[in-house]
Amino acid sequence: MAWFRKDKTPRQPRRERLEIPPDTWEKCEACGHTDIRDKFLRNLNVCPACDFHRRVRAWDYAAMLLDEGSTVEVGSELRSVDPLGFPEYPARLKRALTNAGDSDAILTVAGLLEGLPVGIGIMDFAFMGGSMGSVVGEKIARLGQRSLEKKHPLVIVCASGGARMQEGILSLMQMAKTSAVLSQLAERRIPYISVLTNPTTGGVSASFAMLGDAILAEPGAVIGFAGPRVIKQTLGQDLPEGFQTAEFLLEKGMVDQVVHRKELRDTLSRLMRHMTGRPAAAGHVQES
Repeated sequence: MAWFRKDKTPRQPRRERLEIPPDTWEKCEACGHTDIRDKFLRNLNVCPACDFHRRVRAWDYAAMLLDEGSTVEVGSELRSVDPLGFPEYPARLKRALTNAGDSDAILTVAGLLEGLPVGIGIMDFAFMGGSMGSVVGEKIARLGQRSLEKKHPLVIVCASGGARMQEGILSLMQMAKTSAVLSQLAERRIPYISVLTNPTTGGVSASFAMLGDAILAEPGAVIGFAGPRVIKQTLGQDLPEGFQTAEFLLEKGMVDQVVHRKELRDTLSRLMRHMTGRPAAAGHVQES
């Protein structure tokens, strides 16, 4: 009987292709773990598989540390120029501004960290490797001067390959310039905390990065002056395993504490309140 039979019609193949946005997935540079980008972001850009601390853009780092709605940029009008007429430097600056934004290699802001007023400088490795030029030194000096006037603690998050070679001796002068303003903070007992991220090298590590009243570092961060290849050639011997990592420097007493990124905000708050004699923030429990 016809009504008990079901005519089988061939199924038409699905021609529509589902396109996945290219920025949906992220891959860890250390272990190769691939995961959804949102998962990396929720984990503060730390790999959920190997705990590798990936680089973070300056504004994103500021959002991690400062209370929402309290951020005010300082020195945003400063721009790098080409004082020495270095070949191709203006073109490189133009590309860096296009790709990395207009904050040069450091973002300087004022705001509240768990209700505590603070000035924070955050270096951005995406802008010419976080290299320290005249603008970086001037921004740090102005932020330090603001801390002197208002008696607010200062925090600098370092991420740099060192001095900017395109500005020659002018970039090296920033080492003395930033160190001078930090010495004034020390004289007036205004706290300065340095946070070392991956990498912190060259003239930055030889100046303001290592002058903090407290020196913190992210896990696995590479910290040093010259590269391991140069040091190995100079010494003529093999270097210890893990040389120039945050954990190695902690063991040798060059770093005060290695702090996971998810704990950095609370650690900075406790340190600054202890240094300024302020009571602990609400919600912090005193350990017996």
